[in-house]
Amino acid sequence: ILTKVSGKTGIAYSLRLFPIGGFVSMEGEDEESDDENAFHRKPVWQRIIITAAGAFMNLVIGVLVMSLLVMTQDVLPSNVIGAFIEYEDGTPNYAQAAGLQIGDEIIEIEGTRVRIANEVVYEVMRRGIEPLDITVIRDGERITLENVLFPTIVDHGIRYGNVDFKVNPEAKTPAVILKHAVFRSTSTIKMIWESLYDLVRGRYGVESVSGPVGVTKALGEAAESGVGDLVYLAVVISMNLGVMNLLPLPALDGGRLFFQVVELIRRKPVRPELEGYVHFAGMVLLMILMVVVAVKDIFTLI
Repeated sequence: ILTKVSGKTGIAYSLRLFPIGGFVSMEGEDEESDDENAFHRKPVWQRIIITAAGAFMNLVIGVLVMSLLVMTQDVLPSNVIGAFIEYEDGTPNYAQAAGLQIGDEIIEIEGTRVRIANEVVYEVMRRGIEPLDITVIRDGERITLENVLFPTIVDHGIRYGNVDFKVNPEAKTPAVILKHAVFRSTSTIKMIWESLYDLVRGRYGVESVSGPVGVTKALGEAAESGVGDLVYLAVVISMNLGVMNLLPLPALDGGRLFFQVVELIRRKPVRPELEGYVHFAGMVLLMILMVVVAVKDIFTLI
Protein backbone atom coordinates (compact mmCIF):
# COMPACT_ATOMS: atom_id res chain seq x y z
CA ILE A 1 0.00 0.00 0.00
CA LEU A 2 3.01 2.29 0.33
CA THR A 3 6.28 2.07 -1.63
CA LYS A 4 9.30 4.37 -1.53
CA VAL A 5 12.37 4.00 -3.76
CA SER A 6 15.68 5.30 -2.46
CA GLY A 7 17.29 7.62 -4.99
CA LYS A 8 20.75 6.79 -3.67
CA THR A 9 20.61 2.99 -3.62
CA GLY A 10 17.60 2.20 -5.80
CA ILE A 11 16.16 0.02 -3.03
CA ALA A 12 12.35 -0.05 -2.87
CA TYR A 13 10.86 -0.12 0.63
CA SER A 14 7.22 -1.23 0.87
CA LEU A 15 4.53 -1.48 3.50
CA ARG A 16 1.97 -4.12 2.54
CA LEU A 17 -1.74 -4.40 3.29
CA PHE A 18 -1.32 -7.54 5.42
CA PRO A 19 1.56 -7.03 7.90
CA ILE A 20 2.04 -10.75 8.64
CA GLY A 21 5.65 -11.12 7.58
CA GLY A 22 8.48 -9.61 5.64
CA PHE A 23 10.73 -10.47 2.74
CA VAL A 24 13.68 -9.16 0.77
CA SER A 25 13.71 -9.60 -3.00
CA MET A 26 17.12 -8.95 -4.57
CA GLU A 27 17.91 -8.47 -8.22
CA GLY A 28 19.65 -11.53 -9.57
CA GLU A 29 18.33 -13.78 -6.82
CA ASP A 30 15.96 -15.76 -9.02
CA GLU A 31 16.81 -14.41 -12.46
CA GLU A 32 19.75 -13.37 -14.59
CA SER A 33 20.83 -9.74 -14.41
CA ASP A 34 23.48 -7.56 -16.04
CA ASP A 35 23.76 -5.39 -12.93
CA GLU A 36 27.25 -5.78 -11.44
CA ASN A 37 25.70 -5.62 -7.97
CA ALA A 38 23.18 -8.38 -8.69
CA PHE A 39 22.91 -11.10 -6.06
CA HIS A 40 24.08 -13.95 -8.31
CA ARG A 41 27.26 -12.02 -9.19
CA LYS A 42 28.42 -11.84 -5.57
CA PRO A 43 31.00 -14.35 -4.24
CA VAL A 44 29.35 -17.44 -2.79
CA TRP A 45 30.54 -16.70 0.77
CA GLN A 46 28.81 -13.31 0.61
CA ARG A 47 25.61 -14.92 -0.68
CA ILE A 48 25.71 -17.41 2.20
CA ILE A 49 25.93 -14.57 4.72
CA ILE A 50 23.10 -12.64 3.04
CA THR A 51 20.86 -15.71 2.82
CA ALA A 52 21.39 -16.66 6.47
CA ALA A 53 21.00 -13.08 7.75
CA GLY A 54 17.20 -13.11 7.99
CA ALA A 55 16.92 -16.31 10.02
CA PHE A 56 19.89 -15.24 12.13
CA MET A 57 18.16 -11.96 13.00
CA ASN A 58 15.02 -13.86 14.03
CA LEU A 59 17.17 -15.73 16.55
CA VAL A 60 18.98 -12.58 17.69
CA ILE A 61 15.72 -10.68 18.22
CA GLY A 62 14.36 -13.65 20.18
CA VAL A 63 17.42 -13.61 22.46
CA LEU A 64 17.19 -9.83 22.99
CA VAL A 65 13.49 -9.94 23.85
CA MET A 66 14.10 -12.94 26.12
CA SER A 67 16.76 -10.87 27.93
CA LEU A 68 14.24 -8.06 28.47
CA LEU A 69 11.69 -10.58 29.73
CA VAL A 70 14.18 -12.01 32.23
CA MET A 71 15.16 -8.53 33.46
CA THR A 72 11.52 -7.66 34.20
CA GLN A 73 10.80 -10.84 36.17
CA ASP A 74 10.52 -10.48 39.94
CA VAL A 75 11.75 -14.03 40.61
CA LEU A 76 14.40 -16.05 38.77
CA PRO A 77 13.94 -19.74 39.69
CA SER A 78 17.12 -21.76 40.22
CA ASN A 79 17.83 -25.47 39.82
CA VAL A 80 17.94 -26.08 43.60
CA ILE A 81 15.04 -28.02 45.14
CA GLY A 82 13.22 -25.91 47.74
CA ALA A 83 10.12 -27.97 48.59
CA PHE A 84 8.19 -31.05 47.52
CA ILE A 85 4.56 -30.88 46.40
CA GLU A 86 2.12 -32.65 48.69
CA TYR A 87 -0.75 -34.51 47.05
CA GLU A 88 -4.24 -34.09 48.53
CA ASP A 89 -4.99 -37.81 48.23
CA GLY A 90 -1.91 -38.69 50.28
CA THR A 91 0.05 -40.11 47.34
CA PRO A 92 3.79 -40.08 48.17
CA ASN A 93 5.80 -37.45 46.29
CA TYR A 94 7.55 -39.17 43.36
CA ALA A 95 10.78 -37.15 43.44
CA GLN A 96 11.12 -37.41 47.21
CA ALA A 97 10.42 -41.14 47.16
CA ALA A 98 13.18 -41.56 44.54
CA GLY A 99 15.74 -40.03 46.90
CA LEU A 100 15.86 -36.36 45.94
CA GLN A 101 16.23 -34.01 48.89
CA ILE A 102 15.58 -30.36 49.67
CA GLY A 103 18.76 -28.40 48.87
CA ASP A 104 19.82 -30.71 46.02
CA GLU A 105 21.19 -28.75 43.05
CA ILE A 106 20.13 -30.59 39.91
CA ILE A 107 22.94 -30.41 37.34
CA GLU A 108 22.17 -33.24 34.89
CA ILE A 109 19.10 -35.11 33.66
CA GLU A 110 19.83 -38.19 31.54
CA GLY A 111 23.31 -36.80 30.87
CA THR A 112 22.00 -33.39 29.74
CA ARG A 113 23.43 -30.40 31.64
CA VAL A 114 20.84 -28.16 33.30
CA ARG A 115 21.52 -24.83 35.01
CA ILE A 116 18.16 -23.15 35.57
CA ALA A 117 14.63 -24.24 36.43
CA ASN A 118 13.37 -23.86 32.85
CA GLU A 119 15.86 -26.46 31.64
CA VAL A 120 14.91 -28.82 34.49
CA VAL A 121 11.20 -28.51 33.74
CA TYR A 122 11.71 -29.01 30.00
CA GLU A 123 13.91 -32.10 30.34
CA VAL A 124 11.47 -33.72 32.78
CA MET A 125 8.52 -32.76 30.58
CA ARG A 126 10.04 -34.34 27.45
CA ARG A 127 11.82 -37.33 28.95
CA GLY A 128 9.94 -37.91 32.22
CA ILE A 129 7.45 -40.40 30.80
CA GLU A 130 10.17 -42.94 31.59
CA PRO A 131 12.50 -43.27 34.62
CA LEU A 132 15.36 -40.77 34.55
CA ASP A 133 18.90 -40.70 35.88
CA ILE A 134 19.38 -37.40 37.73
CA THR A 135 22.71 -36.02 38.94
CA VAL A 136 22.73 -33.53 41.83
CA ILE A 137 25.21 -31.67 43.99
CA ARG A 138 24.45 -32.49 47.65
CA ASP A 139 26.63 -31.05 50.41
CA GLY A 140 29.37 -30.44 47.86
CA GLU A 141 29.27 -34.04 46.60
CA ARG A 142 28.18 -35.16 43.13
CA ILE A 143 25.50 -37.87 43.40
CA THR A 144 23.58 -39.68 40.63
CA LEU A 145 20.13 -41.05 41.41
CA GLU A 146 19.01 -43.74 38.97
CA ASN A 147 15.51 -44.52 37.70
CA VAL A 148 13.80 -41.48 39.19
CA LEU A 149 10.07 -41.57 38.44
CA PHE A 150 7.91 -38.50 37.93
CA PRO A 151 4.13 -38.17 37.66
CA THR A 152 2.81 -37.70 34.13
CA ILE A 153 0.08 -35.59 32.59
CA VAL A 154 -1.76 -35.96 29.28
CA ASP A 155 -2.39 -32.91 27.12
CA HIS A 156 -4.14 -33.23 23.74
CA GLY A 157 -3.45 -36.95 23.80
CA ILE A 158 0.31 -36.55 24.43
CA ARG A 159 1.92 -37.71 27.67
CA TYR A 160 4.48 -35.52 29.43
CA GLY A 161 6.53 -35.79 32.59
CA ASN A 162 5.59 -33.38 35.37
CA VAL A 163 7.96 -31.88 37.97
CA ASP A 164 6.53 -32.43 41.47
CA PHE A 165 8.83 -30.14 43.44
CA LYS A 166 9.43 -26.41 43.74
CA VAL A 167 12.80 -24.66 43.42
CA ASN A 168 14.45 -21.82 45.28
CA PRO A 169 14.77 -18.37 43.70
CA GLU A 170 18.15 -16.87 42.84
CA ALA A 171 19.43 -13.46 43.85
CA LYS A 172 18.79 -11.09 40.93
CA THR A 173 22.31 -9.97 40.05
CA PRO A 174 23.60 -8.96 36.57
CA ALA A 175 25.43 -12.30 36.28
CA VAL A 176 22.29 -14.28 37.18
CA ILE A 177 20.17 -12.25 34.74
CA LEU A 178 22.69 -12.97 31.97
CA LYS A 179 22.74 -16.67 32.85
CA HIS A 180 18.96 -16.96 32.71
CA ALA A 181 18.73 -14.97 29.47
CA VAL A 182 21.32 -17.19 27.76
CA PHE A 183 20.05 -20.56 28.97
CA ARG A 184 16.35 -19.75 28.59
CA SER A 185 17.13 -18.76 24.99
CA THR A 186 19.16 -21.89 24.22
CA SER A 187 16.54 -24.05 25.95
CA THR A 188 13.80 -22.50 23.80
CA ILE A 189 15.76 -23.11 20.59
CA LYS A 190 16.43 -26.68 21.71
CA MET A 191 12.71 -27.15 22.44
CA ILE A 192 11.82 -25.97 18.93
CA TRP A 193 14.38 -28.26 17.29
CA GLU A 194 13.42 -31.32 19.35
CA SER A 195 9.72 -30.64 18.76
CA LEU A 196 10.38 -30.83 15.02
CA TYR A 197 12.23 -34.11 15.57
CA ASP A 198 9.37 -35.48 17.69
CA LEU A 199 6.88 -34.41 15.01
CA VAL A 200 8.82 -36.31 12.33
CA ARG A 201 9.14 -39.45 14.44
CA GLY A 202 5.43 -39.42 15.25
CA ARG A 203 5.27 -38.38 18.90
CA TYR A 204 3.17 -35.37 17.86
CA GLY A 205 0.49 -35.47 15.19
CA VAL A 206 -0.42 -32.93 12.52
CA GLU A 207 -2.92 -31.44 14.99
CA SER A 208 0.08 -29.98 16.83
CA VAL A 209 1.03 -27.87 13.80
CA SER A 210 -0.45 -24.36 13.57
CA GLY A 211 -0.51 -21.68 10.91
CA PRO A 212 -1.46 -17.98 11.10
CA VAL A 213 -4.99 -18.80 12.33
CA GLY A 214 -3.74 -21.04 15.14
CA VAL A 215 -0.98 -18.60 16.05
CA THR A 216 -3.50 -15.75 16.29
CA LYS A 217 -5.64 -17.86 18.63
CA ALA A 218 -2.58 -18.69 20.76
CA LEU A 219 -1.60 -15.01 20.89
CA GLY A 220 -5.08 -14.11 22.11
CA GLU A 221 -4.93 -16.75 24.85
CA ALA A 222 -1.46 -15.60 25.87
CA ALA A 223 -2.62 -11.98 26.02
CA GLU A 224 -5.40 -13.01 28.41
CA SER A 225 -2.86 -14.86 30.59
CA GLY A 226 -0.64 -11.79 30.96
CA VAL A 227 2.01 -9.72 29.26
CA GLY A 228 4.78 -12.13 30.27
CA ASP A 229 3.14 -15.09 28.51
CA LEU A 230 2.43 -12.97 25.44
CA VAL A 231 6.04 -11.77 25.21
CA TYR A 232 7.39 -15.31 25.67
CA LEU A 233 5.12 -16.59 22.90
CA ALA A 234 6.46 -13.82 20.65
CA VAL A 235 9.98 -15.02 21.48
CA VAL A 236 9.06 -18.60 20.59
CA ILE A 237 7.51 -17.50 17.28
CA SER A 238 10.58 -15.44 16.35
CA MET A 239 13.00 -18.24 17.23
CA ASN A 240 10.79 -20.79 15.50
CA LEU A 241 10.93 -18.75 12.29
CA GLY A 242 14.71 -18.63 12.57
CA VAL A 243 15.06 -22.38 13.09
CA MET A 244 12.51 -23.30 10.40
CA ASN A 245 14.05 -21.01 7.78
CA LEU A 246 17.47 -22.60 8.30
CA LEU A 247 16.20 -26.12 7.60
CA PRO A 248 17.65 -27.41 4.28
CA LEU A 249 14.24 -27.58 2.61
CA PRO A 250 13.37 -26.26 -0.86
CA ALA A 251 11.94 -22.71 -1.00
CA LEU A 252 13.28 -21.90 2.48
CA ASP A 253 16.48 -19.97 3.20
CA GLY A 254 18.01 -23.24 4.37
CA GLY A 255 17.31 -24.76 0.96
CA ARG A 256 19.13 -21.90 -0.76
CA LEU A 257 21.98 -22.25 1.72
CA PHE A 258 22.23 -25.93 0.83
CA PHE A 259 22.80 -25.14 -2.85
CA GLN A 260 25.27 -22.38 -1.94
CA VAL A 261 27.28 -24.73 0.27
CA VAL A 262 27.28 -27.29 -2.56
CA GLU A 263 28.60 -24.55 -4.84
CA LEU A 264 31.26 -23.65 -2.29
CA ILE A 265 32.42 -27.30 -2.17
CA ARG A 266 32.20 -27.97 -5.93
CA ARG A 267 33.62 -24.52 -6.78
CA LYS A 268 30.89 -24.10 -9.37
CA PRO A 269 27.16 -23.43 -9.02
CA VAL A 270 24.37 -25.91 -9.54
CA ARG A 271 22.50 -25.23 -12.78
CA PRO A 272 20.07 -22.35 -12.05
CA GLU A 273 17.27 -24.17 -13.90
CA LEU A 274 17.62 -27.23 -11.68
CA GLU A 275 17.72 -25.16 -8.48
CA GLY A 276 14.71 -23.18 -9.68
CA TYR A 277 12.69 -26.37 -10.28
CA VAL A 278 13.55 -27.65 -6.80
CA HIS A 279 12.53 -24.40 -5.09
CA PHE A 280 9.34 -24.17 -7.17
CA ALA A 281 8.33 -27.71 -6.17
CA GLY A 282 9.12 -26.87 -2.56
CA MET A 283 7.01 -23.72 -2.73
CA VAL A 284 4.05 -25.65 -4.13
CA LEU A 285 4.28 -28.23 -1.34
CA LEU A 286 4.68 -25.47 1.24
CA MET A 287 1.56 -23.67 -0.01
CA ILE A 288 -0.42 -26.93 0.09
CA LEU A 289 0.75 -27.52 3.67
CA MET A 290 -0.24 -23.96 4.64
CA VAL A 291 -3.75 -24.47 3.22
CA VAL A 292 -4.17 -27.82 5.01
CA VAL A 293 -2.97 -26.36 8.33
CA ALA A 294 -5.18 -23.26 7.93
CA VAL A 295 -8.24 -25.43 7.29
CA LYS A 296 -7.37 -27.56 10.31
CA ASP A 297 -7.02 -24.44 12.49
CA ILE A 298 -10.37 -23.06 11.29
CA PHE A 299 -12.19 -26.34 12.02
CA THR A 300 -10.55 -26.38 15.46
CA LEU A 301 -12.04 -22.95 16.19
CA ILE A 302 -15.54 -23.98 15.08
